[in-house]
Amino acid sequence: MAGIVGYAGRKQAAPVILDGLRRLEYGGYDSAGLAIGSAKGVQSRHTTGTLRNLETAVRLEPVRGTFGVGHTSWIARHLARPSPTPAAKLSKRGILVAVSGDPGNLDALWERLPDGAERRESTSTPEALALLIRSNRKKGDSLEEAVRRSIIDIEGICAIAAIANDEPGKVVAARLGQPTLIGLGKHENFIASDKPAILHRTRDMIQLEDGDIAVVTSRGVQMMDSDGSRLSRSVHHVLWDPLMAEKGGYKHFVLKEIFEQPRAIRDTALGRLDEETGNVVLDELGVTLRELRAVRHLNVIGSGSSWHAGLIAKNIVEQLARVAVNVEFGSEFRYSDPVIDDRVLSLVVSKSGETADTLAAQQLAHELGSKTIAICNSIDSTMAHNARGAIHTHAGPELAAVSTKAFSAQLTALYLFAMYLGQARGTLSDAASRQCARDLLELPSKVESALELAPDCERVARQLAHTNKVLYLGRGIHYPIALEAARMLKELSRIQADACAAGEMRHGPTALVDSDMVVVVLATVDQSSPSSRLRYEKTLSQVREVTARHGRAICIANVDDARIAQYAHEVIRVPAMREPLQSAVSHIPLQLLAYYTAVLRGCDVDQPRDLGRSITAD
Repeated sequence: MAGIVGYAGRKQAAPVILDGLRRLEYGGYDSAGLAIGSAKGVQSRHTTGTLRNLETAVRLEPVRGTFGVGHTSWIARHLARPSPTPAAKLSKRGILVAVSGDPGNLDALWERLPDGAERRESTSTPEALALLIRSNRKKGDSLEEAVRRSIIDIEGICAIAAIANDEPGKVVAARLGQPTLIGLGKHENFIASDKPAILHRTRDMIQLEDGDIAVVTSRGVQMMDSDGSRLSRSVHHVLWDPLMAEKGGYKHFVLKEIFEQPRAIRDTALGRLDEETGNVVLDELGVTLRELRAVRHLNVIGSGSSWHAGLIAKNIVEQLARVAVNVEFGSEFRYSDPVIDDRVLSLVVSKSGETADTLAAQQLAHELGSKTIAICNSIDSTMAHNARGAIHTHAGPELAAVSTKAFSAQLTALYLFAMYLGQARGTLSDAASRQCARDLLELPSKVESALELAPDCERVARQLAHTNKVLYLGRGIHYPIALEAARMLKELSRIQADACAAGEMRHGPTALVDSDMVVVVLATVDQSSPSSRLRYEKTLSQVREVTARHGRAICIANVDDARIAQYAHEVIRVPAMREPLQSAVSHIPLQLLAYYTAVLRGCDVDQPRDLGRSITAD
C-alpha cells in the first residue's frame, strides 16, 4: 500500500513528512518522493529504493517550506510534477500530486488531457492526475475546486494529496475508497494514509469518507463533498499509545505483534464478559435480541486471514448457536447471486475495516436486505460506519504486513458473538455459558505459555528453512488454522506451502509426499469431547502415512500426549484447551515457525517482497 503524508503548519515540512513516511514503512515500497512549498514556490525530490535514498537527496539538495506532501509506493516515481521541466521552474499554475492506490481508468484519463505532447512525455499515475487537475482548473479556480472536478472522472480506488505553486500554505486531500486521515494539531494539521504516520504528533483525527475533499492549512481544516457542499466530520481521539507503533526492543514488528497476542485477546474481551454468569454484553452490536432470534442464516464475509477467521467462526456459531453459517470471500460474494433476505445476518470481517472487496460485499448485502455487523480493528473505519453495528477488536496497531494479533483478536470477537447469539436464541445454557466464559478468560495465559515455545520453534524452523515444499494438515476447526499457517509461511518465507483437510489427504496430496517434503500436522485433542478424540485418532493415521512415505512430520500436540512422539520427527507441545479455543493456542507456534523460517532464509519479514499491505480490490 502506498503511503501518503501531508503537512501544513509553521515548522519545516520536510523533516515532518520524512518522519511520517518512515513510520509507514511497514506497508512496503520501492520508491519515495516529496514536494515542499513556500511563498517562493514548490520544489520536489524523487528517488527509487528506500527512504534513506530520499533523505540523502534532501540532505544534498535541501528543500525548505512549511507545507508539502510525501509519498512511498511499490512503483517508482509516484510523486509527480505536471511537466518535465525542473521543479524550481514550475509555472505559476504548477501542481504536484501524491497518490495512494490506483485510479483504475488511467488510459481514459490520458485521453481527456488536452496537451498531447505532455501526455507522451509523462508516464506515471501522479503525472496523469496532476495534468488532469490542472486541465480542470479554470481561471480563478481554487486548487480544491480543480480537485473536486477531477475526482469525478476517477473510477478506481485511491487517495490523493495535492499542492499548488500559486496557493502557498494549502494542501488538498481527497478520498476515493483508500483510507485518508486528517490529523488536527495546534497551528499545524496533517494528512496521512494510516494512523502511525502522525500518531506521535496528534491523537485527534478525522477519517474522510468516500468523495470527501479536505483543505488543510496551518489555520484549520475545511471539508466539502464531491458536489462542492461544505460538510463536517466527527473528530475521533485515538486511544492507541504511540509507543504501540514502535518495535519496543523486538527485532521485527511481526515478532513484537506475535508476542502482543495475550494482550490483544484480553483487551478484546474486556468489559464484554461476566465471569460469574457467563453473560456476554455487546452494547455496540446494533441488532436487537428479537432480531437475533429471528435470524435463520448467517453469512461471514472476509478476505485472507479474515476469511480463515470466518471458517473458525462457522464451527463456533453452529456449535453454540445452532445457526447455519456460510463463509464467503469478499472478492467473490459481489459477483455471485447470493440467496439473502432480511432474516440473514451478515458478519463482515476485516482488520482495517477498509478492505475494498469486503466493503463491496457489505453494500450488496445491504441492498438485498441483510443487516451487517462489522468486526474490525478500527472503530472509525468505513466498514464500521456502514454497518448496523460493530464489534471492535482491540488489537492496537498492527504494522507488519502479515496478520498475527489482529487474527487472534478476530477469533476472540467471533467467539464472543457466538456466545451472545447462543444466549439470545436459548441454545446455550447457563452452565455452558459459564464454561465458555472460563475458557475464554483462560485463553490469554495459555497463549503466553505457547509463546514460551519460541526457542523450540526456532530450532525446528531450521528444518523448514531448507525445504521448498511444506504441507499443513488439520481436521475440523484446525483446518482453517492450517490454511492460515500456510498463508503466513508463503508470505514471509516464499516457500511453496499448501494446506489440506487431513481427511482429504488421500485425494491428491499423498502423491506429493516424499523425503523433500515437510508436513506440519495439527494433532491436538480435547479429551472432554468424543468427536475430538475420534478426529485425533484419524489424524494419527495421517501422520503414519507421512512417515511411511519418508516425509518429515512436525506435529503440534498437547503437552501430555505420550503417543505422538513415536510417529513424528518433531513435536511442539502446546497447552491443552477445550475446543474450539484450542485452535487459538495451536496457531501460536505456527506463527513462530513461519517467522523464524523466514529470518533463517534471509527474508524481510516486516516488508515481504511484493506484499505491501494493501486495501485490496478485485
